[in-house]
Amino acid sequence: MSRVSRFIRFVQRYAGLLCVTFGAAVLASVLDGFTYTLLIPFLRALFDTPVSVAAGTPTAVEWVHDTMVGFALRGERSAAIRNVVFIILIAVALKNAAAYAAGSLGTYIRESVARDMRVRLYTHVQHLGLGFFQRMKGGQLISRLIADIEQACGIVSAALVSAVQNAVLLLVYLIILFSLSWRLSLIMLLLAPAIALVMRPIQLRIRARLRSAFHSRGEIAAIVGETLEGARLVKAHGAEAYERRRFAEAVGHVFKGVVKAERLAVLAHPVSETLGAAAVLLLVVLGLSLGNAASGAMRPELFIPFVVIALRLVSPVKALTQFPVIAEVSLAAAGRIFEVLDEPADDVDSPGVLECPGIERDMLFEDVWFAYEADTWVLKGVNLHVRRGEIVAIVGASGAGKSTLVDLLPRFIEPTKGMVYIDGVPVSSYSRRSLRRALGIVSQHTVIFNDTVHANIAYGDQENASREAVEAAARAANAHGFIQRLPRGYGTVLGERGLRLSGGERQRIAIARALLRDPPILILDEATSALDTEVERLVQEAIGRLLQNRTVLVIAHRLSTVARADQIVVLDGGRMVERGRHEELVAAGGLYQRLHALEMVTPQP
Repeated sequence: MSRVSRFIRFVQRYAGLLCVTFGAAVLASVLDGFTYTLLIPFLRALFDTPVSVAAGTPTAVEWVHDTMVGFALRGERSAAIRNVVFIILIAVALKNAAAYAAGSLGTYIRESVARDMRVRLYTHVQHLGLGFFQRMKGGQLISRLIADIEQACGIVSAALVSAVQNAVLLLVYLIILFSLSWRLSLIMLLLAPAIALVMRPIQLRIRARLRSAFHSRGEIAAIVGETLEGARLVKAHGAEAYERRRFAEAVGHVFKGVVKAERLAVLAHPVSETLGAAAVLLLVVLGLSLGNAASGAMRPELFIPFVVIALRLVSPVKALTQFPVIAEVSLAAAGRIFEVLDEPADDVDSPGVLECPGIERDMLFEDVWFAYEADTWVLKGVNLHVRRGEIVAIVGASGAGKSTLVDLLPRFIEPTKGMVYIDGVPVSSYSRRSLRRALGIVSQHTVIFNDTVHANIAYGDQENASREAVEAAARAANAHGFIQRLPRGYGTVLGERGLRLSGGERQRIAIARALLRDPPILILDEATSALDTEVERLVQEAIGRLLQNRTVLVIAHRLSTVARADQIVVLDGGRMVERGRHEELVAAGGLYQRLHALEMVTPQP
């Protein structure tokens, strides 16, 4: 399906309103042309020329005037002037009212389509798997959600409604001009394609440069997102100057692209207007020549409106020549949106899925293989049995596949081969929502939202979480003390990414969030290695409460934290190479013993 047809599907629901908008635009165009033709009876009345069209061969315009407003133009000269002025004012008022209706309705449709596209895109993004977010820069995605959609929807009002209005206006003007003098009108039509051919190369260059600028704009958003996310790292490494240079280069690309495109756009205006004025002046000269010829004499009250309308013809012609550029830019932006919408929604449930009740007996990873890319295996035939209430630690070097293994349980990713079961039921048979509600995940990368402390702890269950329940969870997580010291306690807004909190405080907020949900299964990606001793003690106490009466998978980065686990699984290169309790694995002298020995001789922070 083409970009045009796909975009039309977003506009279809507003088809009725769009027809009303087009009707208002057509009415405004017809009234615009009619208003200028009223110069004919006005000049007649002003110079006391007989108003009856029966005196000579009437033009079609004169016949319309005589039929519609002729009754008001007969009589004394002063009364005729007054009446024609009054009619012109009414026509101008109606034209502007219709133009206002078309413009305001066009804006409403444009913003409605933009809203629908943003909701559709955001909803679709929520249904995409983690692989998409590993490929797509956050700034590029934000740019598509905001700037690209704004640009794509510009075609609805600024271009499409305007194009209809200008096309009708052009048609009305041409009908009027041909009715006044078909000879001069034919000459004018021969000049129009020449003007369009001169303008075409300029329009093509504008299009190419704007496309490049749009891509660079997405890079700006990506850089800003990265530097805000890594603000601590930037400051810690003194990389502010480097980031400023990187940002300045990206901004420079946008600056150059937009400036070059705008220069051409600005150039297009005087070039087209100069060519149009030259064409009109040529028509004036030819009109005077025809006026001097006995066979082609054109009455003054007709020639003056002809010249005025011919001059007005430049504006709709110029607008229509710009429409292809606007349309191409809008469709290019729409193409970037459809690229995301075309991503397969792999985080959605199939019909007939079950509700996950939690865990009654055990969970099983059976011959699990996984690869992010073809033939690049991250997990290789892992078999793991976890009984209800057990604490299982997963250890191994970086890149061994620890996080990938636990990501299979909440179905962030799906096994390439093999199966994961809870109580003998494949997790793929459960709805993702119910499965994930049965899981509590405390990650080493704690996410804090720019919201209150209460909202961060109650995240995902705002309506059902009472103040008492949130406070109880915070106390159990050893977080109540520092929360009370915040300016507004639980009502304190923590700021973007919670930068006003320390690492230990953010970790305790995350533990309180998990305690409030009270999940039967817990995934713990330990993150205490960077904390000082006192804070680590508070966090470990909170984690100890969190582990009670739960089935737990712990991704361990410090082996000293997993010594009390019921079983320890050692991964190496995606394979399970050892399994047992701490004492057994140390005595076995395998990889776990070497990792343990290395940690024992390495100073801990």
